[in-house]
Amino acid sequence: MNNKDLKKAIREEYILCSKDPVYFMRKYCYIQHPMRGKIKFNLYGFQEDSLRQIKENRYNVILKSRQMGISTLTAGYALWAMVFQEDFNVLVIATTQNTAKNLITKVRVMNDLLPSWLKNKSVEDNRLSLRYANGSQIKAASSSPDAARSEALSLLVIDEAAFIDKADEIWTSAQQTLSTGGKCIALSTPNGTGNWFHKTWVGAVTGETEFNDILLHWTQHPDKDQAWRDKQDGLLGEKMAAQECDCDFVSSGDTVIGGELLQWMSDNTVKEPIEQRGSKKELWIWEYPKQDARYLISADVARGDGKDYSAFHVVDIETMEQVAEYKGQIHTKEYGNMLVNLATEYNEALLVIENANIGWATIQQVIDRHYSNLYYTYKHEGVTDPDVHLQKNYDLQGKEKATPGFTTSSRTRPLLVSKLDTYLREKACTIRSKRLIEELFVFIWKGSKAQAQGGYNDDLVMSLGIGLYVRDNALKLFDAGLALDKRALGTMGKTNIGAYNARDVYTSENPWKQQIGNGEEEDLTWLL
Repeated sequence: MNNKDLKKAIREEYILCSKDPVYFMRKYCYIQHPMRGKIKFNLYGFQEDSLRQIKENRYNVILKSRQMGISTLTAGYALWAMVFQEDFNVLVIATTQNTAKNLITKVRVMNDLLPSWLKNKSVEDNRLSLRYANGSQIKAASSSPDAARSEALSLLVIDEAAFIDKADEIWTSAQQTLSTGGKCIALSTPNGTGNWFHKTWVGAVTGETEFNDILLHWTQHPDKDQAWRDKQDGLLGEKMAAQECDCDFVSSGDTVIGGELLQWMSDNTVKEPIEQRGSKKELWIWEYPKQDARYLISADVARGDGKDYSAFHVVDIETMEQVAEYKGQIHTKEYGNMLVNLATEYNEALLVIENANIGWATIQQVIDRHYSNLYYTYKHEGVTDPDVHLQKNYDLQGKEKATPGFTTSSRTRPLLVSKLDTYLREKACTIRSKRLIEELFVFIWKGSKAQAQGGYNDDLVMSLGIGLYVRDNALKLFDAGLALDKRALGTMGKTNIGAYNARDVYTSENPWKQQIGNGEEEDLTWLL
């Protein structure tokens, strides 16, 4: 073949490669195998199909099993685009910079092993970035929300997307940098439900987002059979194998409340509110107050740093059905007024407010409004006991022994979570709110502590936990007293019970002390 024919053949081959990434990779891409050295990257059928989908669709979310060669495939696609387009800008975001760097290494190796007439000449080559003479470049970044804000991107790769904290913030900021036509590939094995990757996958499958969904199950790999899958159970454990091999969102992750149960509630109990109040429709109502029904309102107050929300639930104490809910950012005084107004509307509901941080400001507003059914936490010998609810609690010397509000501490928080788990697992509490379900999907174990996954909030979750705990541990004393002391209460009904003032202080004559025989008397003020 003479030089003229050779140049013509190379030109034709170059054009074929530029049009089809599958052709380019199948014919010219090699990888460095740790044991076998330089080997051709022989694409399987499912890899070729994935590559074509990536090329044809702007946004792609890939749910994959382990060891499917998709990171290498993604590197090959990035290289193809960088070879045949000028100024093609690629950013790789992963859980760590080292993970992101690995993909850049794959691009570097593939480029170095290309024939000379295809190979890009590098003008900048370091550990975390690679830039070619045609202006195309690829960079690695850790999972910071600011990582994708700096420059216009041609391609954003989010590797191990399900394991990245604040992936939703990253995507929000990245959308602006992709606005000129940039593409995105988000790939991962599952890591529980409710995170950005899971929601993006579900949205892609249902057609609610712009993402194209690509499922790569281990059964699609021609070299993997049932014997291989069975072996993974022994190597990884059944739960991890379900995540890494079966693409199982429900079994993966470590959510406090099981994914199957949350999905059941989402399908069977969640419903749209009958009314939404507020300028931003933050207050949702499913049921108006019923005559003679008893209600409990449990409220969490935002820290005031703008990163979390004030939240409360209204629950029917008898049916344990969620009848109203609020989640929003509001001034403490306005929040206190809202709580008093709604508690009054719901038959003077028991109002339970967490007293941490600026919760005191909201509680003070409730006290200033002279609301009479505020929850107090009992204190004895310097120890706070949340198991005792006394609206008005004074010792015989008149010294106040109760603190307004509920105290969440390192001791009480695990109890709240346990109570929440019990109620939901036994389906003893009816959840109506999709906002609450969304928070529960990302309410996970981090070590021994239950908390929201990074980048998410658990305000609704914790406020419900407080309500369930108070209902089960404090109000049961009230209910027991009503059942046991009907005779005493009947007697008190015939007695002048004295005056009640705004500071919850009674007249010196206490009608709530009843003779029970043998010269003994019982103090029944706790029934209040």
